[in-house]
Amino acid sequence: MRTAERLVETLEAVDVEFVFGYPGGRIIELFEELSDSHIDVIRPRDEREASVMAEMYGRLTGRPGVLAGQGPWIGSIGAIGQMEARLGSSPMVVLTESSERGEYSTLAPYQQARGDYGGLDLSSILDGITKEHWSPRTPVETLRSVQLAFKHAVAGRPGPTAVVLDGDAVTDEVPDDPLPSLWDESAQTRTWTTQPTDRDITAAVEALESASKPVAIAGNGVHASGAYEELEAVANAYDAVVTTSYLGKSTIAETNDYAAGVIGSFGHEGANRIVSEADVLLVVGCRLNPMDTNWQSSSFIRPDEQTIIHADIDARNTGWVYPADVGLVGDARETLSRLAVSGTRSSGWATERASEARADFDAPECSSDAIPITPQRAVTAIESVVDSGTIVTADSGNNRFWLLNYLQTPSKRTYFGSGGVGGMGWAAPAAVSAALITGANTVAVAGDGGFAMTMTAVETAVEYGAATTFVVLNDTGLGMVRQMDESIPGVTFHDTDFVRVAEGFGARGTRIEEPAALEPALREAKQSDQPTVLDVRIDPDIDMSETLQSSFYAEVGGLHE
Repeated sequence: MRTAERLVETLEAVDVEFVFGYPGGRIIELFEELSDSHIDVIRPRDEREASVMAEMYGRLTGRPGVLAGQGPWIGSIGAIGQMEARLGSSPMVVLTESSERGEYSTLAPYQQARGDYGGLDLSSILDGITKEHWSPRTPVETLRSVQLAFKHAVAGRPGPTAVVLDGDAVTDEVPDDPLPSLWDESAQTRTWTTQPTDRDITAAVEALESASKPVAIAGNGVHASGAYEELEAVANAYDAVVTTSYLGKSTIAETNDYAAGVIGSFGHEGANRIVSEADVLLVVGCRLNPMDTNWQSSSFIRPDEQTIIHADIDARNTGWVYPADVGLVGDARETLSRLAVSGTRSSGWATERASEARADFDAPECSSDAIPITPQRAVTAIESVVDSGTIVTADSGNNRFWLLNYLQTPSKRTYFGSGGVGGMGWAAPAAVSAALITGANTVAVAGDGGFAMTMTAVETAVEYGAATTFVVLNDTGLGMVRQMDESIPGVTFHDTDFVRVAEGFGARGTRIEEPAALEPALREAKQSDQPTVLDVRIDPDIDMSETLQSSFYAEVGGLHE
């Protein structure tokens, strides 16, 4: 059996559903074998889109999303999804190649990426953006490396792994009785879940039970672990308010009695205030990046005055930013499950205080009839079509912060945003991927800049039957950058007709200039069996930073983006 054929058997054995990729170079050997497999190949218009779709698969399922493509492009335009997976802890396996052409690879090489003179060094690129990578040189090494890639993608803190396939190894035959032995996939890819020690659980329970104002900060680790019910159980057990980081949004329904909203420099003022008031902070699956911590505002989180319990799957992250009093090292679901059954307290403080904070999800602009449309009004319209069976994906830029503040998620797992590396162009392919994976209604929200980067995802949606709604919050420019300084070159765009673009791809398109047209258009798009692009013309003069920045963020001088 040739290596490529056996490799497909490996993918089937580890229950791969989709391969997201683009054929080219020696990866064509793999695509040829996939044609006879039950694995679905999703081929978007380039490796950038494919990488985001694979990352979203890993984020939603907790299983590695598989990205396949030619080495030079996987290491360049295909890097965005890998970087998001690395910093956002999404499991991914990348199958690529170095465009090696045998004995010609040292002779003024073309596309060759194995690192020799005259070529590119794909291994060095992958070393900087993946969790682990392998460059096997024989059939057995190739198969073993792929097994290990699936193991390492989910072991401990999830992330992207990669295997660089050698040309000859892909076409060579696998020996019948190799030495060293090649073990079966179930044995070689098995992993184990970690949990905190009894001593650390006891210390955390004592701190929570003695707290007057316990507050949880839930991050992306709760999504990664699927620890939604356990998070609610801890809130109930200790009468604790639940806030979230940007990436932790929708780890709890934001209509829940204990939910207070999103913290951070452009988060909810009420949620930020609650964290500042807390005497005990339980941080779960959140690294506390500068935006989460209001850029280290000295009045926000105060380790000398507050007890900090930091739970993370990676021991290096506990106490990374602020000194932690208790470190809970392990899987978020295991950690929260143990905390929920190990202690209790009750005061009635949490639900009343959280209710006050949830008022921040509304503002007068949310019901404005102004033209151009206010961003707040646009988000309120989006919220009207979001239910427990809907997934909203948010791009990078102003649009994300409007959504964080005014989209009150009605259920868990209804919102995901670009925020690991935070690249523009993420939302559209991520939403198409989510639709194919889950069958849910999906809404991609992006500015006109981010949407234009990956608007070919609309054609991918058409080709594979995903009826995604693409909402373009269009201010004809790089809104966030322009609002920093209008004199910066390149912050204003030509006014692209996204309706005609959508129709050219075979989708529906509607331009919306009046607020009254928003909800009907969104409802119609949701009910349609075709992808729909809604080009929503928003007011470019409403300054996101001035409107949304927290008082804690203002203390450190404002916009750091």
